[in-house]
Amino acid sequence: MTIEMNLNDVRRDYESHGVTRKEMDPDPFVQFGRWLQRARDLELLDATSMTLATADIEGRPSARIVLLKHFNDDGFCWYTDSRSQKGLEIDSNPQAELLFYWRDLSRQVRVHGTVSKLPVEDADKYFLMRPEGSRFSAAASCQSSAIEGRSSLEDEVLRLRAAYPDGDVPRPPAWLGFLLTPNYFEFWQGQGSRLHDRIVYEPAAAGWVMRRISP
Repeated sequence: MTIEMNLNDVRRDYESHGVTRKEMDPDPFVQFGRWLQRARDLELLDATSMTLATADIEGRPSARIVLLKHFNDDGFCWYTDSRSQKGLEIDSNPQAELLFYWRDLSRQVRVHGTVSKLPVEDADKYFLMRPEGSRFSAAASCQSSAIEGRSSLEDEVLRLRAAYPDGDVPRPPAWLGFLLTPNYFEFWQGQGSRLHDRIVYEPAAAGWVMRRISP
């Protein structure tokens, strides 16, 4: 059976204030912080979610949604099981890209860079900040590995809860923090008739150079 779906009529126009280079901060980290704060001020759903795109050693890409946990001048951080597909791909090919999308603002931000692991002390600190249920789930799961069924995960959680009735389940050694150090930013603002604004930042001898590219 052949399945065909025509999506030509699935379209919306963008009605938003455009952006100019004069309005953009010369520091892309500052500019990103402004856009993220705007999304949070509006209480947009999952404002800190981001698509993390990685590729294996042969260049085959994969992408998934993860949550940004903190960022500063060093880069963008998240936490995950290093034994997962993304963890293994980062280990063999540390180039990756993040994509933030705030639909209600008609805005996207792409950030490309090199990924490295954070110190284990950072993972310890953040692991203790997580809700208790999330800590037990992380301890019970070897992310991306094959399992017999959901019941095997639930049984492991029950076993761990019995072993750590006070809730202080230890952080799995493979559950780590990751840092993407940017070498490229692109700020995208949707505009009418698909004449979108795209402002990019790239490293320069001193700081960053900003330029506009065609939509």
